[in-house]
Amino acid sequence: MYNNSMKLLFLSSLMMGTILSISSNSWLGIWMGLEINLLSIIPMLTDNKNMMINEPAIKYFIIQVMASTMLLISILMIQTKYTMWWDKKNIPSMMITSSMMMKMGAAPFHFWLPEVMSSTSWINCLVLMTWQKIAPMLIMSYCIKM
Repeated sequence: MYNNSMKLLFLSSLMMGTILSISSNSWLGIWMGLEINLLSIIPMLTDNKNMMINEPAIKYFIIQVMASTMLLISILMIQTKYTMWWDKKNIPSMMITSSMMMKMGAAPFHFWLPEVMSSTSWINCLVLMTWQKIAPMLIMSYCIKM
């Protein structure tokens, strides 16, 4: 895969993205932290020796981009204080929750997770199943009304 210095670089940027998402005061900072997470996990999922192994990394990337786009749309809806007829229904909060569930691979948005997990190494599975879920879980907790 990569030598140890590259692994260390990607793991440290993965941690930095999660910390940025957790400690951010703005929605844009949260989104940036999630994107740093995405961009640092993709090289860990790819393999230069066998191009067929790169298919799950591409699938992971496409799903994460779709979830990030939905997150950005909901952030724009919150920031522009939209005045639509669905004002009382908390549409942005539901969109944020759905996008975070898609990023985590939680049911019912878990259709991509088994294929990605089946063709990655154990270490990458560990990172995807634990560390990659910290920031989305905390962001989902921000959307809960007390």
